[in-house]
Amino acid sequence: MVMFLNKVGKNQLSARQILLDPVLCLAFGFGSGLAKKAPGTFGTLAAVPIYLVLIQTNLWIYSVVTLLCSVVGVWICGIAADKLGEHDFGGIVWDEIAGFLITMWFVAFSWQNLILGFVLFRIFDIIKPWPIKWIDQKISGGFGIMLDDVIAGLIAGLVLVLMHLI
Repeated sequence: MVMFLNKVGKNQLSARQILLDPVLCLAFGFGSGLAKKAPGTFGTLAAVPIYLVLIQTNLWIYSVVTLLCSVVGVWICGIAADKLGEHDFGGIVWDEIAGFLITMWFVAFSWQNLILGFVLFRIFDIIKPWPIKWIDQKISGGFGIMLDDVIAGLIAGLVLVLMHLI
């Protein structure tokens, strides 16, 4: 059984084409978005090593990198959608990477928090409660691809912080 997609998007790009194109490689989370099943979950998993490196720095650096991932992600996801010929293709997972970094932004590191943050982010990203679902359906382009995951990350992070206050 093949675990990775052979041809991707309406333009039928190969995995090789995606991995060799710097923008598509980023958009596909360094290849994690090529998973046939649950590419968003694999994309979020790709964010974990990035998070583990960033927590070794200070809050200022974490914040700048997270904001840059989110802002540049609008461009990355928009270009990727154009190259694939398909809006918000499931394999575009840069938005999951940014969303997970946002989830963990103001939470002290612990393995328990990492797992809880991962699960909460995936729940909000998959279920898409209001306003996430509305954003996902109504806002297009790279901004739309990114925004629903940014909001999912903010909500998941808020829930995680509130869990520690209760």
